[in-house]
Amino acid sequence: MRILSIMRCRYIILVCCFVLLSMNGNSQNTVGLISYDITQSYQGYTLIYPHNQPNIYLLDNCGEIAHSWTDSADFRPGNTAYLRSDGSLVKSKRNASIAGDNIWAGGGGAFIEIRSWENELLWSFEMNNDSMRLHHDFSVMPNGNLLLIAWELKTKEEAIAAGRDTALITQDELWPDMIFEINPANDEIVWEWHAWDHLIQDYDSTKANFGVVSDHRELININYQTNNGGADWLHANSLDYNQDLDQIMISIPTFSEIWIIDHNTTTTQAAGHNGGTSNHGGDLLYRVGNMAAYDKGTEADQILFYQHDAHWANEFVPEGHPFEKHIVCFNNRLPDYSAVEIFQSSWSMYIVDYESFDGTYPPYSFSNTVTHPDTFAIYSTGLSSGQILPNGNMLICSGRQGYTFEVTPNGEIVWEYITPLLAGDPVDQGTQLELNNNLTFRAFRYPMDYDAFDGRDLSSKGFIELQPVEDYCERLVSISTPVEPQYELFPNPSSDMVHLSWDNGKIVTINIYDIMGRLVLTEQGNGGMKYLNVGSLEPNIYVIEVEGLGVRKLVVQ
Repeated sequence: MRILSIMRCRYIILVCCFVLLSMNGNSQNTVGLISYDITQSYQGYTLIYPHNQPNIYLLDNCGEIAHSWTDSADFRPGNTAYLRSDGSLVKSKRNASIAGDNIWAGGGGAFIEIRSWENELLWSFEMNNDSMRLHHDFSVMPNGNLLLIAWELKTKEEAIAAGRDTALITQDELWPDMIFEINPANDEIVWEWHAWDHLIQDYDSTKANFGVVSDHRELININYQTNNGGADWLHANSLDYNQDLDQIMISIPTFSEIWIIDHNTTTTQAAGHNGGTSNHGGDLLYRVGNMAAYDKGTEADQILFYQHDAHWANEFVPEGHPFEKHIVCFNNRLPDYSAVEIFQSSWSMYIVDYESFDGTYPPYSFSNTVTHPDTFAIYSTGLSSGQILPNGNMLICSGRQGYTFEVTPNGEIVWEYITPLLAGDPVDQGTQLELNNNLTFRAFRYPMDYDAFDGRDLSSKGFIELQPVEDYCERLVSISTPVEPQYELFPNPSSDMVHLSWDNGKIVTINIYDIMGRLVLTEQGNGGMKYLNVGSLEPNIYVIEVEGLGVRKLVVQ
């Protein structure tokens, strides 16, 4: 009878919440927070830097602004930002107007800045001239240095001399990618790598770099082209650094490949074919996604399709996690839906190199693919990201839809957010946004105990959207929290003491969270009974979790 009574109570709570939602004319959000299951969602703060506007937002799990870094309307993302553990923000940006810029393509940047938590400018670096331009991504290294991607202009004559097919020079120039490491303390460039130093071609035997492409998987075929001969030949769109391996990962979407190079070289060695940990100099140590790019496969062998956000999964993934040392990327064009791929490279600590088979690198298919439960619900031809969260969930941003969601390993959506911007301007709640209205390059969630948040004010600063439904999150929490608890809790609501009792005498940990998922009270109970003083808590809806005994809603009046 007692179990039946609990189940009836849960049913009544659910029905009441749904009735409350249906009574409100704006009962289902169309932008901002869409859904939230506090019992399964990973608690943290999500950083977004939407296109077509200059500001960076840190959102709590209720979709409210916990912090922001604003900028002049004269600037746009260039395209990424990262929050460091000391609370400072590293961001890339460009001028809103690109008129007169010598090098420009989608993803172009110009400036890298370091700003304090209070948005004070601490450091700035610019590269946007007639021969070089920053673009897309950068990586913050543990030593404080930054790895940056830039286009470097090569003339038509230089491209022909390097063996480029003249039919593939439609803009009379070529922009291969380079990577360089800069020390913000003194603006010194301390290391460089240039794709131009690692070319192969089989088009013209009288020109440089001539050879058999399929015999040189470590080199880049200057005539492999899927960009209609455009100058933006490689279009590197993500960069990641692995301190343990001292290696750099680059996503090359126009090749539909991920490349890994050695960082444990001098700049001189990086320009050649010897030196470094694996003694390959700056040649490609590993490449995966499209064997046709080096004449070792066909279209049927391709497994990556204009991918974005390629990175090692070890940031914030706890030691011992099954995907701790895996690679993650957003596979954009599959061809009519998108997904996140999780896979292992062929790195071998025994040979201190990447293992290859018949001149190619595994994997040749993906066994850990994460999609939306409705597979075709996400499709983004560009942008986008995927992040493995410490609790095993996956945070996915489908960039062209401005749609970010969290999905469990069982395929259940437990958090959803739609960037509430139209061409960079906030929209009213209830607005229906279409594809490409609210471009969002990436989303990244930081844990609640991240050092950057220590002592910071993370209270709600309102919403990005206009006319928000301010209690929408509370309603979602009310729906998601009831889980047949194996304990009694009364009185509920309460403004003072709450009596908690359970059937056995085991020691339990009792946690109370606010609707943003912040832990506001924790105690231990023993002997089957505990009095909790909730009088110090602000009147609101909370979630009480009793270890191993269930989760339910607690109302403090």
